Amino acid sequence: MPVLTRLIPSPLVVDIRPGALNDLAVVLADQRISASGKLAFAISGGSGAALRDRLAPALPGADWYEVGGGTLDDAVSLADAMKRGGRYDAVVGLGGGKIIDCAKFAAARVGLPLVAVATNLSHDGLCSPVATLDNDAGRGSYGVPNPIAVVIDLDVIREAPVRFVRSGIGDAVSNISCIADWELSNRETGEAIDGLAAAMARQAGEAVLRHPGGVGDDSFLTVLAEGLVLTGISMSVAGDSRPASGACHEINHAFDLLFPKRAASHGEQVGLGAAFAMHLRGAHEESAHMAEVLRRHGLPVLPQEIGFTVEEFVQVVEFAPQTRPGRYTILEHLDMSTHQIKDAYADYAKAIGS
Repeated sequence: MPVLTRLIPSPLVVDIRPGALNDLAVVLADQRISASGKLAFAISGGSGAALRDRLAPALPGADWYEVGGGTLDDAVSLADAMKRGGRYDAVVGLGGGKIIDCAKFAAARVGLPLVAVATNLSHDGLCSPVATLDNDAGRGSYGVPNPIAVVIDLDVIREAPVRFVRSGIGDAVSNISCIADWELSNRETGEAIDGLAAAMARQAGEAVLRHPGGVGDDSFLTVLAEGLVLTGISMSVAGDSRPASGACHEINHAFDLLFPKRAASHGEQVGLGAAFAMHLRGAHEESAHMAEVLRRHGLPVLPQEIGFTVEEFVQVVEFAPQTRPGRYTILEHLDMSTHQIKDAYADYAKAIGS
C-alpha cells in the first residue's frame, strides 16, 4: 500500500510556558537528545553568561562557548571550537536570534542536532531551517536542519527589552502578506504552492493579528511564540522561505542594504512593508486593520516613525525587487515607476490615517 502521508520535519519537543527554563535539564536528558549529558552550549557574553550561572549546576556535562556575534566567521569559529572540545550529543543555542543562528550553522557543520532556547521573540528564525549570518558580502542565508527541540521560557522573554517582542509581532503578522504574494505568483507565473506550508504560516499570522491581548499577557506571548515556531516549521515543509518571505521582506532587505547604519529592526520593517504591500494589492480594509494592530502593539506603520523620509521609502520600494531576483510578489507584478510608488504611498498614508 502506498504511503498516503508525508513526514513533517519538526522538533521532538516544543516547550513554551513560564518557568520552562527550570526544566531544561529534563528536556535535554531525553535519550533522543542527549544520552550522556555531553552538551555544547552556545551563549552570548551578556545575558547568556547570567543564564549559564543559573543553569550550569544542573548540567555538569555541559561545555560553554561564548559567541562573539552573528557573523559567518563567528559561526565557523564556534564549530571549530566544538570540534576541539570533544564529543557531544547535541548543541544548545541559548540566546537571541544571532546566537541561535550561529549555533544552527555550527551544529550543522559538526553534524549534531540543535536545541534552540530562545531568550527573545524577535523573529521567526528560532525554529526555521535557515541560519542568517553576516558575511563579507553583506548578509547570507544558509540552509540548516530544524532544531530537535525548542524551549521558550515566557519569564525570560519578559526580561528582554519589549522591542524584541514587538519585532516578533511584525514578523508573524507579515506572513499574511507573504502568503498573498505566493498565491499571486501561483496565478500569474504558475509557481507551485505547498498548501500545508501556506496554511501553517497564514494561521500563525492570523492568530497573532487577531489576538486581543498585548505584550504583557502570557496568553498573547504564547500565541506569538507558537506562531513563530509554526512559521519556521512551515518553511521546512515548503523547503523554502516562501511561506514567510514576500514583498514585505524585499522591502526589509532594501532598507538594510540602502541604509545599513539606519535600518530599524527586522520586524518593524517587515510589518510596515506588509501593511503597505496589502494596500498595493487592493486589500485596503485588511491593510488598515493590519496597521491598526501594529500601532496597538507600538510598531511603526509609516517610514517617518522609524526615521525615514517619504522619498527614502520610495527609494526602498523601488529597489526592493532587486534584493530577491526570481521572486514574484506584488512589487514585481505592479512594476511601478518612482512616480507611481509616490502616489501609492500617498494613498496608503491617507487610508490608514494618522
